Amino acid sequence: MKTTQRIQVFEHHTLYYGREYDGVKFQKKHFDALAKLNNLHDNKYFTLVHKGVKFSQYVGVIRVDELNIEVLPKIDSVRSDDEAVWQGVLIEMLKQTKKLKVQQVGNAQVNKQSIHLLDIYFDWFLREVQELCRRGLIKKYYKESKNVKSLKGKLEFAQHLNKNLIHKERFYTSHQIYNKDHKLHQIINQALEVIELVSKGTYLYSKCKEVRLNFPEVSTIKCNESTFSKLNFNRKNSPYKTTIEIARLIILNFAPNVSTGSENMLALLFDMNNLWEEYVLLKLKEATRDLDIEVHGQNRKPFWNGITIRPDIVVSQGDTTCIIDTKWKNNRDNKPNTNDLRQMYVYNEYWQGKNALLLYPSASKDEFFTEYFNKPADHSCGISKINVFNGTKGLDSFLGNRILQQLTVNGFLT
Repeated sequence: MKTTQRIQVFEHHTLYYGREYDGVKFQKKHFDALAKLNNLHDNKYFTLVHKGVKFSQYVGVIRVDELNIEVLPKIDSVRSDDEAVWQGVLIEMLKQTKKLKVQQVGNAQVNKQSIHLLDIYFDWFLREVQELCRRGLIKKYYKESKNVKSLKGKLEFAQHLNKNLIHKERFYTSHQIYNKDHKLHQIINQALEVIELVSKGTYLYSKCKEVRLNFPEVSTIKCNESTFSKLNFNRKNSPYKTTIEIARLIILNFAPNVSTGSENMLALLFDMNNLWEEYVLLKLKEATRDLDIEVHGQNRKPFWNGITIRPDIVVSQGDTTCIIDTKWKNNRDNKPNTNDLRQMYVYNEYWQGKNALLLYPSASKDEFFTEYFNKPADHSCGISKINVFNGTKGLDSFLGNRILQQLTVNGFLT
């Protein structure tokens, strides 16, 4: 049985094959597998350099055969002993935002920072399947056409003559079946097969085998994007929705034989810019729940020739509007990009607001706020760097309150 190994690397850093990282060797077969994976996804996850892979803003976990590569977020200066801290930041952001699109992580109990990120997804899925089994798995009607020994349902006359000229005791019929062998359970079963294959050598392997023993035998299918898009949820099968979302994540991101060798690959990656935006939006909504302040995300307006513009976050208080654009990057010189300032000026015009804010993360207690282009008087843009940590190097759950305080103190809100 293979032993799972782990390499942790920060976003925008590079892994070179032939070198060891924390005692684990990054091999050429891993490099080749990552190269093919990147090609399948339009080269957005990382950049290939000479004998190496340079990661971009995508963070998460990639499993290549027995190796887990965890790509962690970072801001400001990063030391070699910060991996556990930033892994905790990533896990907490994923738990808080609870995205339900292509990628998702939920309420798995994470009791130790040394756990592999991939284990969180698998453990969460197995818990969801166990809960469905405990509640009772649903049955469904579906149509089946086959030879049977007793006449039931509709006799398919042409098929019956074709198949049963000799076997007079049989009938080829179409009839209704009511059991647990339906699409939802077939999807769950395929996800369980992936977990069993990928988790060999980990503590989750035995747990997965146990779950499969308690899960009914169902037909084997090969899921694709179309399989999930055709699903419809109602009151009866609504408890399956979360489980199917995780199964979709696991199945569609599993790439068997992605390299020329025998390596299996599972890549669960997140755009850190989007994750930061969603986390700030969530915390601002929490902070304004009992205030006369409205917070909106994904607010679009037509711009030109079918093109729309969308600021990250719009904060409204009476007649006052503030636009917030989140930027997950290290702004070392505390100065905005010229194109960002132009973009914020346009947002102010289209949302009839006077104030806009470029919001950057920081790992330092020394927070920063300054203001740009305050002439004419009805246009202002600020730049803020805000500490994402609380006093114990955990992700600050009161981040939204601190952002509101900055906006109020600097006159962006009343």
